[in-house]
Amino acid sequence: MEKTIEDPPTSAVLLDHCHFSQVIFNSVEKFYIPGGDVTCRYTFTQHFIPRQKDWIGIFRVGWKTVREYYTFMWVTLPIDLNNKSAKQQEVQFKAYYLPKDDEYYQFCYVDQDGVVRGASIPFQFRPENEEDILVVTTQGEVEEIEQHNKELCKENQELKDSCVSLQKQNSDMQAELQKKQEELETLQSINKKLELKVKEQKDYWETELLQLKEQNQKMSSENEKMGIRVDQLQAQLSTQEKEMEKLVQGDQDKTEQLEHLKKENGHLFLSLTEQRKDQKKLEQTVEEMKQNETTAMKKQQELMDENFDLSRRLSEKKMICNALQREKERLEGENDLLKRENSRLLSYMGLDFNSLPYQVPTSDEGGAGQNPGLVYGNPYSGIQESSSPSQLSIKKCPICKADGICDHTLEQQQMQALCLNCPICDKIFPATEKQIFEDHVFCHSL
Repeated sequence: MEKTIEDPPTSAVLLDHCHFSQVIFNSVEKFYIPGGDVTCRYTFTQHFIPRQKDWIGIFRVGWKTVREYYTFMWVTLPIDLNNKSAKQQEVQFKAYYLPKDDEYYQFCYVDQDGVVRGASIPFQFRPENEEDILVVTTQGEVEEIEQHNKELCKENQELKDSCVSLQKQNSDMQAELQKKQEELETLQSINKKLELKVKEQKDYWETELLQLKEQNQKMSSENEKMGIRVDQLQAQLSTQEKEMEKLVQGDQDKTEQLEHLKKENGHLFLSLTEQRKDQKKLEQTVEEMKQNETTAMKKQQELMDENFDLSRRLSEKKMICNALQREKERLEGENDLLKRENSRLLSYMGLDFNSLPYQVPTSDEGGAGQNPGLVYGNPYSGIQESSSPSQLSIKKCPICKADGICDHTLEQQQMQALCLNCPICDKIFPATEKQIFEDHVFCHSL
């Protein structure tokens, strides 16, 4: 419990004597997360005037008297009550002094006389929890849920308005009941005074009657006068007894009317409790629908991410294919240059293809990758073979056994493009040592 300079003023006033509609609490949450400060906002009604010793306490639901508070804070008095903003006030409860269990509590405004002037709706101190949710996958269901959510919000607002009306009726009934109780207390006080007066008068009359009987023996001459006096006193006593009976009967009628008002108040309180339960169920349904909508949005985001990943991979494949196509065109250009260079060298050496000591076979299998004008074949046959699309289309991948171009054949083609094979001895030279490769091939012709 919060430590203050002094304890707040309390009393043993029961719930029937409290006025809950004079201070209204605003923006009260269904639950507050433990470990954080709690801000309590409230508004004064038009005819309520706060005083210096007023305080706001946190009570467990089901409290009977204002002495059962858990913690409290003093109310700050506004400077000008006529100002509209001064009607709206707030206090802050520190997290250290707040309850640690998950029971239901409520804010109550208590004046310096110990009378409750306002009470909030119940709330809890508990962390947020995730309940089982259903996955909504279609747009139609999402629209239907949104429409149903709007209807529930509208119905919730109607229930809130009905709850405010019932609270107002309850306040009016409480005021009327208070008035009736005050009248009853006044009548009971009058009745007690009359009973005491009648008793005193009766005692006085009995004493006087005894005195008269004693004097009757001494004063026989005044016997008739005293008898008349006794008859008058008896008649007066009878009249007062009848008046007392009428007062007692009126008291009984007031008591029956009070019991009837108490029963009617109990029925109204039960009706208000049922409406609050229905309101809580509707709020839970709205929360579940919000969670379903969030899940659907997450699923949609996952599908969009997967689509983006597939698009990126397709773009990468297209970039690789374009790069290989450019490499093929570049190699075909180099092949044409080599053919022209080869022809130029043969013409320069004055050699004839039919008089060469070594003839490169011109079979159908290697015709696409050989040049009949060269003495020892095309020295860049490895490059031509790797760049030929007909060879790639006929060969199968030795790794995945797939026909045509795959990731493995593309990698093999790139490796072949980086080296030169001697057509005589199958010696391999890097593509950067082109001059050494040409000298090596030329040495075979010597």
